[in-house]
Amino acid sequence: MPLAAAIIGRPVRAQDSTASRAAGPDNAITARAIASPPPMDARVEAAVWSRADSITAFRQRDPNEGTSATERTVVKVLHDHDALYVAVRAWDRDAGRIRATQLRRDADLSADDNVTILIDSFHDRRSAYLFQTNPNGARWDAQITTQETNQDWNGIWYVATSRDASGWTAIFRIPFRTLRFSSGAGAAFGFNVRRFIRRKNEEDLWRGWRRTEGIDRLLTEGDLFGLGGVSRARDVDVEPYVLATAHQAPHDSMLDRTGSAGVAGKVGADAKIAVSPTLTADLTVNTDFAQVEVDSQVINLTRFPTFFPEKREFFLESSGIFEFGFNQKALLFYSRRMGLTDSGAIVPILAGARLYGRAGPWSIGVIDARTGGDDDANDAVVRVKHDLLDRSYVGAMATMRTGPGVRGTEIAGGVDADFPLVIGTQNIEPTVWVAGTRTPASPGTQIAWRAATDFPNDLFDNFVALARYDAGFAPTLGFVSRAGAWETYGHVDFMPRPHALGIRQLEFELPSWDIYANHDGSLLHARDWQNATIEWHPIGAMFESGDDFQVLIIRDLDAPTDTFSLARGVAIQRGRYWWTQAGAQFQSSLGRPISAAALFSTGTFYNGHSTETDGGLTWRSSGHLILSVGASRTDVTLPAAHFVAVQSTGRVEYAFTTRMDLLAFAQYENALHRSDFDFRFHWTPVIGDDLYVVWNSGYTNDPLSPFRFPDSRAIARPLTATFTVKYVHRIAP
Repeated sequence: MPLAAAIIGRPVRAQDSTASRAAGPDNAITARAIASPPPMDARVEAAVWSRADSITAFRQRDPNEGTSATERTVVKVLHDHDALYVAVRAWDRDAGRIRATQLRRDADLSADDNVTILIDSFHDRRSAYLFQTNPNGARWDAQITTQETNQDWNGIWYVATSRDASGWTAIFRIPFRTLRFSSGAGAAFGFNVRRFIRRKNEEDLWRGWRRTEGIDRLLTEGDLFGLGGVSRARDVDVEPYVLATAHQAPHDSMLDRTGSAGVAGKVGADAKIAVSPTLTADLTVNTDFAQVEVDSQVINLTRFPTFFPEKREFFLESSGIFEFGFNQKALLFYSRRMGLTDSGAIVPILAGARLYGRAGPWSIGVIDARTGGDDDANDAVVRVKHDLLDRSYVGAMATMRTGPGVRGTEIAGGVDADFPLVIGTQNIEPTVWVAGTRTPASPGTQIAWRAATDFPNDLFDNFVALARYDAGFAPTLGFVSRAGAWETYGHVDFMPRPHALGIRQLEFELPSWDIYANHDGSLLHARDWQNATIEWHPIGAMFESGDDFQVLIIRDLDAPTDTFSLARGVAIQRGRYWWTQAGAQFQSSLGRPISAAALFSTGTFYNGHSTETDGGLTWRSSGHLILSVGASRTDVTLPAAHFVAVQSTGRVEYAFTTRMDLLAFAQYENALHRSDFDFRFHWTPVIGDDLYVVWNSGYTNDPLSPFRFPDSRAIARPLTATFTVKYVHRIAP
């Protein structure tokens, strides 16, 4: 019997009010217990699912808030001793137009039809897991909190999908050992389901269907009962790995040899231990991140550092616990400070440990890592949060760096509070934090603080923040864009829905701003400003098709107190510079086989002129092959210089199956005078085991070099070239 028929029997119209509904209240469903798991082969016996409760009452969040979904969706839930099973039948009266282009693990599924399962296993409406798939059975997952969505988390779970002339079906198997929860007679999970129909740009939810809510607003989630007999053992997962590398002799940009070729081997292991049903410990020995995708190059025409995201798995799970500060501006803990230099060079992590999870009303996070090489340090982080009200918290964090490679002891600490509230149907979220650092380089305690209020709603999306950073504020394990300043930043967005001319929502930014002033001056006096960016979007629109268009006007200020280098051989003298640029940007719908993005801006720049042109194209096939190219060109003319900054990228993704894929990534930036290539083959023979084959290489494009890429003589003398094979095996007794 086909899977669809086993789950729901027959289709009915989406608006049919007589359709079967879950037993009990509209916001709850019961997971029926079964003795043995249902098959995960897209075919089941009808009786397995016939006893399960159903969810059918889906409403639109977009485009027509609160109305019935245009296509019928049925969800059923079962469980046995080891796992939760969720079956989703997505009926579609035009099944030939169902969109499915991705197969690769953790790919962006927003270009496809997809369904998302939310499980709040603590049932506290503060954190949850997301499990998402498309009609091809591609897997994407994430952890969410009231503060963030961590898309880099990877859990152990399974999904089987099938398609037919009436729609598509997915069955999820989510092992209980993947989740963290408290067991007992009254055990329950928070639960929600979201369906996205790509060709209609329609978002349907069981709960949280208002535009001010959504699947990540946990306060409106439903309840999943029937789990009283479920428990989570204090299990142990061990993942030993073996790695072999071979590298060519490195060269400098003039093709002079700077080292020797060689081969090497390495073994290590990661372990995950359930200390309690709600607390987990991670251990790592001889840590390796050879399979991690390289950082993308960026054009940085400022005098301030670039922020790069964390990509290493050891630091990713439950990383939201360790958030303190504001991303890309001031973070008390920035995990890339462990095991990486500012330039991205690898520092060996000899061993590390993490403890994270919940204990009653407390969220707890602890990290300790020992690094080797020239770094030779011990890095420690402790983070705690205590629940307040429905979703609020007060918390504290402390970090410390010691060891033979550290001059003295470098410590940082702070306290923070977050109050996500719902007043009527509107969201408002005040936050505040205060932090201090003590380092041998800065006597005394250097302080930074921020107070902010967010108003993230559909018609108005507003945010305002005020912060101050002492000149010596420098969290050694954190990130600070700049210190010694006052700062205010925010935005005022007005987004009405005209329901005319194919426009789903207009977008007016009135304006956004980011202003820094001298720490002994005032934000109220423009003469005290160090830097400012004020941006207006006088008109913008998101169309029913999924296309998006905006007009931009940007006013900038920079007041360097010393001469600095803007590009190779180009210097900006100290002074006070105002400039204005205008432009437009466009993003076509990801639902098209070919999608495009473009940006054009032009205007003054310091005491000269600049024009920026960015563009990108992506082609998605029916599921196996995705090709994308992108380029950015900034043409700068100053009184004493002229230069053009160019960055280009190319990417090929080929997915053989949902467990085997090949990525090829190339990038070039003329300021660095180099071309880089990254090839990665990834195979998951069994979920939990991974084989990686990686080739990383870089070649010179320096105009002073005797040979330049793609000349074969330059290819024979790479800047770097490393071939790596790594196998990870999961042992889960």
